[in-house]
Amino acid sequence: MIYTITFNPALDYVITVDHFQKGIVNRVCEEHIFCGGKGINVSAILKELGYESQALGFVAGFTGDEIVRRAKSEYDINTDFIKVEKGMSRINVKMRSDEETEINGMGPMITDEDVAKLFEKLDTLKEGDVLVLSGSIPKCISPRIYEEILERLQDKGILFVVDATGQLLVNVLAYHPFLIKPNNHEIEEIFDVKLETEEDLIMYANKLQEMGARNVLISLAGDGSLLVDENGHTHRLGVCKGTVKNSVGAGDSMVAGFVAGYLNNGDYDEALALGTACGGATAFSYSLAKRDFIDECLAQLKGGQHENY
Repeated sequence: MIYTITFNPALDYVITVDHFQKGIVNRVCEEHIFCGGKGINVSAILKELGYESQALGFVAGFTGDEIVRRAKSEYDINTDFIKVEKGMSRINVKMRSDEETEINGMGPMITDEDVAKLFEKLDTLKEGDVLVLSGSIPKCISPRIYEEILERLQDKGILFVVDATGQLLVNVLAYHPFLIKPNNHEIEEIFDVKLETEEDLIMYANKLQEMGARNVLISLAGDGSLLVDENGHTHRLGVCKGTVKNSVGAGDSMVAGFVAGYLNNGDYDEALALGTACGGATAFSYSLAKRDFIDECLAQLKGGQHENY
């Protein structure tokens, strides 16, 4: 079974305002509501690819109830969120106008007792399960929560996938995550360097492996993606061609596609191709990608150039 954790899910209220002006009443000309959160996004794409998962995390209040309802009605994913008593799940406003503006809610107050309930659920994971940890950590939770989870489960034969940045990512490498997914800019921040060539990328991916990571998947935005796998092989793939409509969820889609591709037959070429196709399909959609469009992007990639060395 695949498990995803979203510590701070939200309802994303996405609006379009023509020529927003401060200090006056502005009228919305288009609006959409989505249940958001990196783990939820991963679970949704896994479902499109035929893989069941269970979305874990914390919700609260009427907004939390709506997140659970929409996760089922919109994405048909299984959830087992812990209902927190104090506060409410976030509403995040994303306004598209001459400039894009985001206003993010606070989220509920998650207590030590709530975290203990999450640990109880995680203790049921068994060998061969996959656990996807992604996104930021709410201020009310220990900043070491990722490390605490991996330390607790490290001897159970679970595949850990960590999509995090900066010190949060560095701190979990000692627990040998199966997959990490930094982009080139995040690698520059971690090592305080400027990456000039592809050889530089590979060298620092190798350093991340020396620090504990098994597979390093690097997103290069318009330049495609690069994977340095645990067997010492480097895989390079270009990008799907299309018009970018949405950046939200593209990275999560890439993670989901990689996991599904690997679980299909353990082949890293297939994992990279499916991950890249899922990321591209979501970027070219107004919301998370659907299976038929993922398949189109995958066919496009397989008709292009795939380098291994």
